[in-house]
Amino acid sequence: MSIKLTVNGEARELEVDPDMPLLWAIRDHLQLTGTKFGCGMALCGACTVHIDGQPTRSCVTPVSAVQDRRVTTIEGLSGTAGQAVQSAWVSLNVPQCGYCQSGQIMSAAALLSDADIDSAMAGNICRCATYVRIRSAIHQAADTLAAGTAAPTKG
Repeated sequence: MSIKLTVNGEARELEVDPDMPLLWAIRDHLQLTGTKFGCGMALCGACTVHIDGQPTRSCVTPVSAVQDRRVTTIEGLSGTAGQAVQSAWVSLNVPQCGYCQSGQIMSAAALLSDADIDSAMAGNICRCATYVRIRSAIHQAADTLAAGTAAPTKG
């Protein structure tokens, strides 16, 4: 079946089984490997992408559910919020092994309000337990956004 979607701002058309998880369409068919497979049951958050701006677990989302919708992966994360989160992550040395970080960043970039951080990030599991640094990075990114001084990310 032909599925039309927009990924990272680019119109794409995929010939895939409509029940295929979006995660595998992104990784295997579009070769965007920043989104990770973790648990396959929407419990860990490693596969988080944005669908029309909302963080969504791609491992349990059928590709047919995103027909004619906007999908943003870690590779396409941009804008002020995305830059602020990525800069905070680098500044505070958040990652340890890094495997879960694309999902953590995608969840964080979608919220960035102090009241929602802990509850919104609760569904992302980090095996290295860098939760304190993750929370600090989100707070720093929120402060950066509030001050209007988003710094560019290191490349």
